[in-house]
Amino acid sequence: MKELTRSQRENVKQSIFPASLFIVFFIVLLLMSGIHTGLIVLMHKLERNEIMQVIIPMVYWAVIAMGLTIYTSIRMKRTYEMPMKMMAEATAQVAAGDFSVYIPPRHAADKLDYLDVMFRDFNLMVEELGSIETLKNDFAANVSHELKTPLAVIQNYAQLLETTELTEKQKEYVEAITGGTNRLASLIYNILKLNKLESQKILLKPSSYDLCRQLEESILGFESIWEQKNIEIEVEMEESAVIEADKELMEVVWNNLLSNAFKFTQAGGMVSLRQFSVEDAVVVEVKDTGCGMSSAVLKHIFDKFYQGDTSHSTEGNGLGLALVLRILQMSSGTITVSSIEGEGSIFTVRLPKGMEQEGKEQNI
Repeated sequence: MKELTRSQRENVKQSIFPASLFIVFFIVLLLMSGIHTGLIVLMHKLERNEIMQVIIPMVYWAVIAMGLTIYTSIRMKRTYEMPMKMMAEATAQVAAGDFSVYIPPRHAADKLDYLDVMFRDFNLMVEELGSIETLKNDFAANVSHELKTPLAVIQNYAQLLETTELTEKQKEYVEAITGGTNRLASLIYNILKLNKLESQKILLKPSSYDLCRQLEESILGFESIWEQKNIEIEVEMEESAVIEADKELMEVVWNNLLSNAFKFTQAGGMVSLRQFSVEDAVVVEVKDTGCGMSSAVLKHIFDKFYQGDTSHSTEGNGLGLALVLRILQMSSGTITVSSIEGEGSIFTVRLPKGMEQEGKEQNI
């Protein structure tokens, strides 16, 4: 979309309520007043009583006032209110990260008014923002992809060093290298995964499977962590709950939510996993007794690279919950969070029993 030239902007109508409209109103009111005078003269000739001479003009002007009010209301709604409402909805979509928004023009190119120009500038801004977002995602994906090979070499040599005889200091260095490369590998994996999900390059592979069994396997995968931190585990779920979803992607959801729960729960705390079914959905709750979150942190927890508690920044990369949200959006699911600082958090995932995945509908 091209920006308007100076000459085009100079030709834009500066008012959406032209002077001709008010002239029409003036003429109509003059005509109506003339008709009113005619009514008075007619009733006088017909020798109507005084009450009728008062009531009829009042009813006449009431009808006129109602007509003009309705016409003005409709004109204002079509000309100003509806375009502004459209603009407000589009702005909200952009604020939520949707850069595919487009507001269609209201008039032809030679009859633009200042609202048309505002919409055109808005569309241009969104287009530029979308281009920047695409460039940013492509840059992150390309850099991450290029880092995979040298990172694999470092990891391989670090693993080879671990098999040789080393001093305690050397072992400490090797462990630091291994830990750093593992965190970097996790970051690269998450960036590439999230980029593919956002650009819809991953095909959903929905299948019917037992969610309860998957949840059991996921929580057992953290057994060493809960034993090390002496965390109490509480599990409550049905014997079986069959859903239709992409099993591999849903495993990413549960692993991220449980990983966060164990990460932020202090030694001696408790993590609970609850699953139950309602009429049209399966609900999973992951609750912890960790540090909790403030309302300011809750607003940003699903943002990429955001980490509210920096004391655990070396244990993650701020992409886990962004991945969770995108996967659930693709799977027609939802996630909500409630948290109290110092008491813990509850993440609630709701999945429809009969899913209509985004992948099925859009063939991504």
